[in-house]
Amino acid sequence: MLESVPEHILVAGIGLFGGVLLGLAARLGRFCTLGAIEDLLYGGSDTRLRMWGIAIGIAIIGSFALMGAGFVEAETTYYLSINWLPWASVVGGLMFGYGMALAGNCGYGAVARLGGGDLRSFVIVLVMGVATYVVLSGPLAPLRDMLFPQSPVLPGEVPPGIAHATAHWTGLSANVIGLSIGIAVLILSASSRAFVEKPKAAIWAAVVGIAIISGWAGTSWVAQTGFEALPVVSHSFAAPLGESIMWWMIGSAQPVSFAVGSVAGVWFGAFTGSLIKGHFRWEACEDPRELRRQIFGAALMGVGAVIALGCTVGQGISAFSMLAFSAPVTFLAIFAGAALGLRQLIVGFSPAE
Repeated sequence: MLESVPEHILVAGIGLFGGVLLGLAARLGRFCTLGAIEDLLYGGSDTRLRMWGIAIGIAIIGSFALMGAGFVEAETTYYLSINWLPWASVVGGLMFGYGMALAGNCGYGAVARLGGGDLRSFVIVLVMGVATYVVLSGPLAPLRDMLFPQSPVLPGEVPPGIAHATAHWTGLSANVIGLSIGIAVLILSASSRAFVEKPKAAIWAAVVGIAIISGWAGTSWVAQTGFEALPVVSHSFAAPLGESIMWWMIGSAQPVSFAVGSVAGVWFGAFTGSLIKGHFRWEACEDPRELRRQIFGAALMGVGAVIALGCTVGQGISAFSMLAFSAPVTFLAIFAGAALGLRQLIVGFSPAE
């Protein structure tokens, strides 16, 4: 296949496949980070947060199974090839979470809502995509490099992951440790009466986990069997938004990538899901104050995601699937930032009487 199809087209197709699964999960399964946090804090339901846990558990199991079978090398994955900077995870996660609450969606959620006809999300996608590149490689990149310097993991060093560090300390197999943690996360997350009575939510959570695994498996296969120096990646929706915007503008000078396929897949999957549910309708923002808040929130998300090396999907599931040190810390910071933002929007900051 590699002889007849260019490798960058293959990885874009792999991203498209997983993206469609993620888009369908968002529209048909109501898989949403901000929605899960809001349900827990103000709706008295932990079902959607447990969905996130199921997706993480399945992604961990699949990823470490791939590593154990030799299909994926941990050191080649993005989250285990860069030394962890705890301060970056905390600061970036807080910024992202707070911005997510102000914008009303994360990058993944915004693309999914755009697939349902929400033009407000189009603004969020554009602003977030541009903001990521301003900090990633634009005028603010030197400041970001100075405050949050990144350094690669050198050969012989232990990858910055929970399973790999534990294996180094104990002498046990990193793959066995990873699989054990994944199974434990899956069992704890799925142990809810809601999933027994309505298994649909658990099924869509599993679909999300499969989408993440497909990214690692597919890009690793292309990297190992092809000739181009293509990275081993899975889904994330921060810098890929900016990369997608760039590709649509200068596609003739820039080959299509996994990121472009992933973003397009989420939109298409969400569009298809909205048609299936009969929920597609055009929506626009009628309140300038709301639009201002969403633009500011989207910019914060873009900056925070670059600092934290990922978003709710990038760190919250893809990095978690590798059990990177950054994943749980960033996820908790995103949760705290979102909780602060939701409190501001829902009840304000005045003390309770």
